Amino acid sequence: MNPNLSRLHPYPFEKLAKLKAGVVPPADLRPISLGIGEPKHPSPDFVKQVIADNLDKLANYPTTKGMDELREAISAWATRRFQLRPGSLTASDHVVPVNGTREAIFSLVQAVVDASKPAKVVSPNPFYQVYEGAAFLAGAEPHYLPCDGSNGFIPDFDAVPEAVWQDCQVLFLCSPGNPSGAVIPRETLIKVIELADRHDFIVASDECYSELYPDETNPPEGLLQTCAAIGRDDYARCVVFHSLSKRSNLPGLRSGFVAGDAGILKGYLQYRTYHGCAMPIHNQLASIAAWQDEDHVRENRAAYRAKFEAVVPILRDVMDVDFPDAGFYLWPQTPMDDETFARELSAEQNVHVLPGRYLSRAVADYNPGENRVRMALVAPLDECVEAAERIVRFVKNRN
Repeated sequence: MNPNLSRLHPYPFEKLAKLKAGVVPPADLRPISLGIGEPKHPSPDFVKQVIADNLDKLANYPTTKGMDELREAISAWATRRFQLRPGSLTASDHVVPVNGTREAIFSLVQAVVDASKPAKVVSPNPFYQVYEGAAFLAGAEPHYLPCDGSNGFIPDFDAVPEAVWQDCQVLFLCSPGNPSGAVIPRETLIKVIELADRHDFIVASDECYSELYPDETNPPEGLLQTCAAIGRDDYARCVVFHSLSKRSNLPGLRSGFVAGDAGILKGYLQYRTYHGCAMPIHNQLASIAAWQDEDHVRENRAAYRAKFEAVVPILRDVMDVDFPDAGFYLWPQTPMDDETFARELSAEQNVHVLPGRYLSRAVADYNPGENRVRMALVAPLDECVEAAERIVRFVKNRN
């Protein structure tokens, strides 16, 4: 077996299951899960209809590059959304459809890391665990940049040692952040692009929460948008990941894309032809419909906005919690250690959250996720409100 397999950490939800082993929640309280970031809003009916109307396409092999029409729909969406120069993000060279961002993040690292020389994959901490696993299995070393309240949950890139940048081959960004929801501002993205130019590494921006934001007039800026703003229309060294999972409540469709630097994507596409990950044609057709419609996305944002507006004031009675810049998570501080909070909340109130330390790594005896929990406001509004009220009751009973 690949010896790097032994370096993989258990996934956060495996740790959570172990933490709650033996816990018997009260039977008179319905379970409410805020632990897993799985959208629960209805999937768009028009998307489901496209799938139903094209099941005959199961008889056809899809191509790895995907249908021209899908890549054109993605290119058009990204150009509109991120104010790109028309024609600069071409469907033929700058877009690759993928089966969700998880497989794309993992496979891109395998394709681009050169393990014959010192290789670091730099990521925020806390982070999406695939960043780390992809680095290990590509023969690279992860390097973690702490994100906490002291830096607004955005890495301090000025504090990174020069030696780390010299060995960096991939820098992961996550904006809006998982779990904090923090959005990286343009001036910081410009700094990152300049660092990539100086040290010749790839900036890989995970933007799968970019379409969940509270202010309809102020969507989060993306990496390609920053490139366009500074006249970098070739998107050199920059790639972004997007998905229909959160935007369109379609996690089971496994549909997203990678876009950016044409040279990187040319090699990545070659890798994918061997990787065996072409998107089924009926899923591609459904994806076209989803990328071409914004009405259902606005409705989705409104539903999350209502939940945040209802839940945050309730929780503030007992916790230090803020509205996120974007996304569907809350990242509150806990009045006790995060593992105890999660385990006892489950046992006493049948509400389930994820300890923050499970999303982070300790570096120099400091884990930036400790004494926080991630709450995904994915349940219906009434359940989110009830969960918040139970959390308040739980904390007050402890005081």
